[in-house]
Amino acid sequence: MIKEIQRHVAQAAARIRLAFRGEIVLVNAAAAIQLVQAHGVAGEVLQGAELMQHYGFTSNPPAGSVCVVLPLGGKTSHGIIVATEHGSYRVKSLKSGECGIYDDLGQSIILTRDGIVVNGGGNPITFTNTPSITLDTPQVTATGNVNVAQNLVAQGNISDLGNKSMANMRTAYDGHTHTDPQGGNTSTPSQPM
Repeated sequence: MIKEIQRHVAQAAARIRLAFRGEIVLVNAAAAIQLVQAHGVAGEVLQGAELMQHYGFTSNPPAGSVCVVLPLGGKTSHGIIVATEHGSYRVKSLKSGECGIYDDLGQSIILTRDGIVVNGGGNPITFTNTPSITLDTPQVTATGNVNVAQNLVAQGNISDLGNKSMANMRTAYDGHTHTDPQGGNTSTPSQPM
């Protein structure tokens, strides 16, 4: 009798699909929850499987990404995707505790043990829809030109490569007497710059 019950339980359990790996073919990112077409390891095609992601984080995994499918109620047709990965694009060799976000273009933001590294992947980085940006740091270094579309306002001094400051240049100019090469009057600026 016990062997008969065990046989029936084993038959019922065999009909329940456990979590399995698949490969993403196509993603519909327009829906409230992304819908995925994927191939399962047994060759089955999943149509419209929901891709569950953590709140505040979203991605559209490219074709060829590996996924983990969790069949709700043990049925493949009611599977949801709970994880995705694409080894070709994943940032590798992170140290323990480090994390990041990345895409298939080489763009990434990595929280490393030595600081935050932002890689634009050769594309521009844009900050938009913000009334201001505050850099609360003792030093900002730019390795290229800094182009300012409007005014540059400094609360401190501005220096050049020769360590000459705007204040030093103002002092030199304000005390300067100019002689007109045409024989005219000499003049001293009436107001400081």
